Amino acid sequence: MMILRSQRLFISLSNKNAYLHPQKPFSIYSSVLFFSTSEPKISGFAVSISDYLSNRHNLSPETALKVSKYRNRLMDPGKADSVIDFLKDVGFSKTHFESVLQRVPFLLFSNVETMRPKIKVFQDAGICPSDIVKIISRDPWIFTRSADNRLLPSITALKSVVRSSADLSKILKLCAWFLRTDPDKTLIPNVEMMKSCGVTSRQIAQYILSFPRLFLVKPDRLKGFIDRVDGMRVDRGSLVFLSAIRTVSSMSPERWEQKLGAFRSLGFSDEDMVSIFRKVPQALTISEKKLKEVSKVLLETGEADTAHLVSRPELLMLSAERRLKPRLLVMKTLESKNLLERKPNLNTTCKISEKMFLNNSEDDEQQQKVGWNHSIGKFEYHYYIYSIGKPWDS
Repeated sequence: MMILRSQRLFISLSNKNAYLHPQKPFSIYSSVLFFSTSEPKISGFAVSISDYLSNRHNLSPETALKVSKYRNRLMDPGKADSVIDFLKDVGFSKTHFESVLQRVPFLLFSNVETMRPKIKVFQDAGICPSDIVKIISRDPWIFTRSADNRLLPSITALKSVVRSSADLSKILKLCAWFLRTDPDKTLIPNVEMMKSCGVTSRQIAQYILSFPRLFLVKPDRLKGFIDRVDGMRVDRGSLVFLSAIRTVSSMSPERWEQKLGAFRSLGFSDEDMVSIFRKVPQALTISEKKLKEVSKVLLETGEADTAHLVSRPELLMLSAERRLKPRLLVMKTLESKNLLERKPNLNTTCKISEKMFLNNSEDDEQQQKVGWNHSIGKFEYHYYIYSIGKPWDS
């Protein structure tokens, strides 16, 4: 009986003490994820995180404050020193370390032995130290992922696609999502699906450098994009096939229909849009505002008709204010003054480079191709650019 009363008194005093001295709730998940299973060795007394970071390692007050909000006391400064020394050895500068620590303050309380194999995965893949630092600085949660079950399979699969360590590094700096997903569920089946459509390994490797996230969508979504592209009769073996997939992937089916409606309102038929898409898929990504501006410059002025734009859809991609208007104004002015030896066609006028248009080159062949009095044309052109107050958009 006395023992039972003593137990109750002990529990009561414990609860009361917990009320008077509240502690931060203990997270079993974070303990298992970020720390070793053994109890930390206490070296002396616990120290203030703020004092430790500011005085011992000369880190900024902002960093000290961020970490202090996560945990305000440090039981084992020596263990934290080992984390900092390890990251210095990897190549982290003070700036990199502060940036990472402000985003993931738990890193200071990690175990070097759990961090080391994760760094080694990148080193074994041939990624240089400076790039390893950049990759981790942009995605410091890499330290929460398993080296064997997540990082190594993802890096191995990605390198098998792009082949070189340099390209692997470039992609990971651009898109760290490859290290967050299971390659067996996204990257690998998507690459195989592309190959089954006739896309070469070389094309895939080149395209993944520009649009990496396209290969991270769920395979059933990618299959839906391919079906939509097939519906627009794009040849799977053509060079624009991947670009066409990228285009439809950027819009929901509802948005896609809105875009087609905008083209129809300007007089383009469904067959016209199919033809445009098969030649320049990106033409269907331009905004309705730009489509109207370009159409106003080319269609309403009689410079072109819909048939011409269907045959040369790249004209739709040009800026109305910075490319089409100034160049057409120059042509019209020179024509009215009978200064043109021959009138260049619309495509030549609008698509050639700025240097060739202004005819700064002394190349006779270029001068003959443009075919106009370049000194007067240059004056008219610069006057227009100055009047609208916008820089050249090449």
